[in-house]
Amino acid sequence: MGSCPVGTDLKSSRYEYTLRLASATGARYAFPMKHSKHRMEILARGVCVVNGQLLLCHSRDATNTYLPGGHVEFREPVRAALEREIAEELGLRAKAGKFLGCVEHVFRQKGVWHTEINLVFALRIPGLRPDAPPPAQEEWIEFRWTPLARLRQAKLEPAALVLHLPRWLRGAPGFAGTEEGWRT
Repeated sequence: MGSCPVGTDLKSSRYEYTLRLASATGARYAFPMKHSKHRMEILARGVCVVNGQLLLCHSRDATNTYLPGGHVEFREPVRAALEREIAEELGLRAKAGKFLGCVEHVFRQKGVWHTEINLVFALRIPGLRPDAPPPAQEEWIEFRWTPLARLRQAKLEPAALVLHLPRWLRGAPGFAGTEEGWRT
């Protein structure tokens, strides 16, 4: 990993958090994010595959799907954030495993630009099976199983995952992004 940027306090919690995040993703250099009026969200996402079926989540009022997980809180380890989110959303204990990849997602929702950095991990949820509907603990979301071969039909977001997730599952971690989102 690269050295501390000039003028950065090594004991700064933000810097320590950034180093931990960079370490989890395999980044070589870590720099604290600057605050601005636009927020960059960091999310922990899980890939739970059972018998060739992928667990997906979606908002009840939307047609697109996404990997289960959610926001990483300040100073929270990324894997712990994923396990916490699964407990909150499904009411089940989970184990975050191997880092699979990172996907940047830039999109516009209701006229507002959003930027997410999704850190994607293998996820094991004991007792969860594709032949039983996954329980949702929050009324605004639902879970469903989708065959890995049908990610495009599932309207998976970020869309870059449709191409990259199968590669990552075969053992090639990587980065994917939505560069077109930066062009306005």
